[in-house]
Order: sequence, then structure tokens, then C-alpha cells
Amino acid sequence: MSRISTFYLLAYNSFQTVGWTLSLIKILYNLLATASINGTYASAGNLICFLQCAAFLEVIHGAIGIVPSGVLLPLMQWGGRTHFVLAIVRKLDELQELPSVFITFLAWSMGEVIRYSHYAFSCSGNCPSWMTYLRYTAFIVLYPLGVGPGEIWTMYQALPFIKKKNLYADSFSGLPFSYYDFLKVVLVAYPFLWFKLYLHMFKQRRAKLYKRHDKKTT
Repeated sequence: MSRISTFYLLAYNSFQTVGWTLSLIKILYNLLATASINGTYASAGNLICFLQCAAFLEVIHGAIGIVPSGVLLPLMQWGGRTHFVLAIVRKLDELQELPSVFITFLAWSMGEVIRYSHYAFSCSGNCPSWMTYLRYTAFIVLYPLGVGPGEIWTMYQALPFIKKKNLYADSFSGLPFSYYDFLKVVLVAYPFLWFKLYLHMFKQRRAKLYKRHDKKTT
């Protein structure tokens, strides 16, 4: 990797680390200040929407080969999360105070602080072993937490509001199905697509942690 690519990736991952750390601070501050999960979206929603949109760069990174992730898996993760936060949560005020949105945003923020910190340290060439272990261990809890009682439960609760408002009717007017029908299909497919990503993370975990362990024992 060239110095320019390394510097760019260090800058990008540092930027995302700072952004998600700020998001986590906002969520926790609101929780402590109000003793309630109400206000989670108001406190951190706009920042999370921005950071998630900016993460499309990771799809480009894989496409042009400056990172080894490829295109498909980053695109699946980015597409799922961006659809969730922009097309559903941001659009429907009725969802924004739900516990499932708080769970999602908290799990996302914690996971992304760890993930981007690990990437930034790796770009600097000085990633501590505890950071690598945390990166490939914390996801075991945070990923299912963010997806199950977070994203999937929120989308399920969104269905009545979407049907009542006939959301995105104009965009789907030329199609034989509505956005409501589309989201029901998404809800069925979502766990299977997510599980593919989850298994991929376990493969990475074995490769990264066992590789470090082998180096220490040789």
C-alpha cells in the first residue's frame, strides 16, 4: 500500500472514530441527564445519519483495492444500515423514541468506535494486541444486539405506520408492490443476510487471533 493510501485510510478511520465516539458520548449523556432513553435520536440521530452515509467510502475502498474487503460485504452492511436509518427511522417520527432505536444506536456506536479505532491503529502500524482482541471479540455480542432487538424489531414496529401513510407511494407507483410489501420481504431476508456477515466475522476472528497466537508461540 502506498504512503498516500495509508495516510488517507488513517485520516478516514480516525475521522470515523471521532465521529462515533461523539455519537456514543451524546447517547450516554442523554441517558444520564434525563434518566431515560427518550431523546436518543434527537441527540445523536443526525450525526449517525451523516457518519453512515460517509461510510459508503468503504465500498469504494474495496472496489478500488486499497483495502482487501472487496465490495459485496461492505455494500450489504452499508445498504442495510443506511436504509434503516434514512428511509425508516429518520422518516418516521413515531419510531424515534422507541427502545429499539436506542439499542441500535448504542450497539452501533460502541461497535464502530472499536472497529474504526482498530483500523486507525492498524494504519499507523502500531496496533496493540488488546485492540485486535477487542475488535474481533466485541462483535459477538454487539452485532446480534444491534440487529435483533435493534434493527429488525424497529422495522417490524414501523410496518403499521408505513402502511397507514402509504410511505414512498410515488416511488413505488410503477411497481407491482408497495414499500410496505418490500419491507416485509426485507424483514424475512434480513436475518439470513446478516448471518452471512456474522459468520464472515468469525472467519476473520479465527484468522486474526490465531495468527497472532501462532506468532507468539513460534
